[in-house]
Amino acid sequence: MRTMIFDKSIINIGELLLMENNGPIKGSSMQELSIIHNAAIGIIDNKVAWIGKMKDMKNKKSNYVIDAKGKLVTPGLIDSHTHLVFDGSREKELILKQKGASYLEILNNGGGILSTVNATREASKNQLINKSLFHLDRFLSYGVTTVEAKSGYGLAIEAEIKQLKVVQELNKQHPIDIVSTFLGAHTIPPKYTKDSTGYLSLLGESLELIKHNNLADYVDITVEDGMFSIDESRYYLEKAKDLGFGLKMHCEQFSSIGAIDLAVDLKATSVDHLEVTTTNNVKLLANSNMVGVLLPGVSFYLDMQYANARNIIDYNGAIALSTDFNPGSCVTENLQLIMSIAALKMNLSPSEIWHAVTVNAAHAIGKGNEAGAIMLDRPADIVIWEAQNHMYIPYHFGVNHTNTVIKNGEIVYER
Repeated sequence: MRTMIFDKSIINIGELLLMENNGPIKGSSMQELSIIHNAAIGIIDNKVAWIGKMKDMKNKKSNYVIDAKGKLVTPGLIDSHTHLVFDGSREKELILKQKGASYLEILNNGGGILSTVNATREASKNQLINKSLFHLDRFLSYGVTTVEAKSGYGLAIEAEIKQLKVVQELNKQHPIDIVSTFLGAHTIPPKYTKDSTGYLSLLGESLELIKHNNLADYVDITVEDGMFSIDESRYYLEKAKDLGFGLKMHCEQFSSIGAIDLAVDLKATSVDHLEVTTTNNVKLLANSNMVGVLLPGVSFYLDMQYANARNIIDYNGAIALSTDFNPGSCVTENLQLIMSIAALKMNLSPSEIWHAVTVNAAHAIGKGNEAGAIMLDRPADIVIWEAQNHMYIPYHFGVNHTNTVIKNGEIVYER
């Protein structure tokens, strides 16, 4: 028998969580996990070349051996909804919130999203790159190997494109893979308060430039009462779709105005937030190929209603979980904490949670064929945890359980 020689191998894996898939995992199937105990992995040319039991490693050699020492090993985590690139900080608003100030009051006093917009517009490209690299290092330390990054803190074409160019540069400089999303339609800028259609038309004119320069994979828009209407959003998203962008929607966080119907009709990849989604809309989501990206950290931070994850799963829908990392409503890069909040506040089981931060999160950002699972010929994006089983991570909350992060077959973080 020919001896197989690996570039690297991971041996003595106590519990190996594979997350094998051919698409988003839906409904009751999210309870099923593919687990190998006493396992090992072989890596060749930065890809997974062999998966099996330790007892089957006898005729295999490795140029570099990583001993997992009985620990849990999983795919790298996927954070499928972040607002990575911004400048400024809003910690002073926390005190105002504690005193009962409303979002509108904070906004009228120069705070809120407009504070971040002003800081981001004024920041240089290099300032934004350096700040974002700091946050990406944090994500990596928590076991995240792929993130989605939205623009949306420019609210003017030049500033939005600056954010997208920062993401493009970050993809070159940092080991984490970044999926770029254009969210120029994050909110309505003050000068367009009475002309939201005019602002969307302006954004629409920039889509060809963004596509030509490969600055974004997706186009996103906030579809809420008082934000962009269904008719406005349809016109804008149809233009984006015609140009070849994938579609996403911020929706159903505060109001239910028909956004899910629109997303299904346009075959969006994901709908994100869903805190006030109705049962009828849950059924629409469940019968589609979309992933519902849920953001429990926002509900925790703002002390508001959580999305009904149980309802979506019970109707056979697919969900992902994300930090929604941003400076205003969820200031954390810790996806492990989000996993714990999902267990405690959304009544999700450990197996459902693991699907939501790996395979389903990967499919929510178009990376389902290369990330979110440990499978043969896939990039070796792998995390070794300071835990013996998958149930422990959401159970022991508020700390970092990461031991080692491997990205494309290379060790990029060690405790």
